Amino acid sequence: MLHHLLGKHAGLFGTAALTAMTFAAPAAAQQQLSIATGGTGGTYYPVGGGLAEIVNNHVEGYSATAEVTGASVENMGLIATGDADLAIALADTVAHAYNGTGNFEGQQLPMIRGLASLYANMVHIVTLADSGITSLDDLAGMRVSIGAPGSGTEVNAAAILNANGITYDDIEEQRLNFNETADALANGDIDAGFWSVGAPTSSIMNLATTQGIVILELTEDQLNAAMGAHETFATTTLPGGSYNGVDDDVAVLGIPNVLTVSSEMSDDLAYELTRAMFENIAELQAVHPAANETTVEFTMSATPIPLHPGALRYYDEVGADVPDALRE
Repeated sequence: MLHHLLGKHAGLFGTAALTAMTFAAPAAAQQQLSIATGGTGGTYYPVGGGLAEIVNNHVEGYSATAEVTGASVENMGLIATGDADLAIALADTVAHAYNGTGNFEGQQLPMIRGLASLYANMVHIVTLADSGITSLDDLAGMRVSIGAPGSGTEVNAAAILNANGITYDDIEEQRLNFNETADALANGDIDAGFWSVGAPTSSIMNLATTQGIVILELTEDQLNAAMGAHETFATTTLPGGSYNGVDDDVAVLGIPNVLTVSSEMSDDLAYELTRAMFENIAELQAVHPAANETTVEFTMSATPIPLHPGALRYYDEVGADVPDALRE
């Protein structure tokens, strides 16, 4: 099955994952772990770097690096092929990979397991203040970045557009990563861009320092249509002041992010990784404020697939109320 998967999706799953950020030089006897994240302009990369630091400092015998990848969809392939030991991905992509649906139709990856749910992404639809774009419907006929190929942003963008009667035939879609999207907006090469990311994120922050930006707010009907078509969406609020010039709260769609591993990971290692993360969560929160959401309770409510038995051992030790669906 994996050979077929790789043959069909070689460009998607291959190790386009390519830039490694090393946080500590591993000792000779240490086993190296790879953490698949996303692009450098998003939240996965710094959060993955913070997780690597926790491994380096608190998991004996192991060291870790955060890897730049195309994000969620690619990351599931990297776990399946063993090219990554841990990976962060959007909950919908994780569920699709585990169940063989969506982008993984006919390519089920039943080895995917959860360690924890980390925080919720917010779907930002960003345009420049002088673009004349004020609503989702205004994107028709426009040049729109829908996210990097193989990213959760692309999955989310398609879901929101399709649920509200907009297809790729109606826009000039561009598949750009976060930094490329910000640069293209600043240079006038596109009219709007999607980000599915923890807030605030550096690429939008940097754009807002040189350009007046607008984050489109979906109507109640548009929010409900997207949630009706996409089971892992929920409404949330991007606080005013998150970005320069965005002064008011903005109603957006949110979706959890899941830290995943393979079922082939040893129970002891999965336990130690889960324990180390939660016992040293302040270190991750110091790297990015999105980690303020990383709690045992959030994991119990937001994880869409079974947890690894090693992670379950930790949650049982701390007395978590684990839903039956998260146990194999």
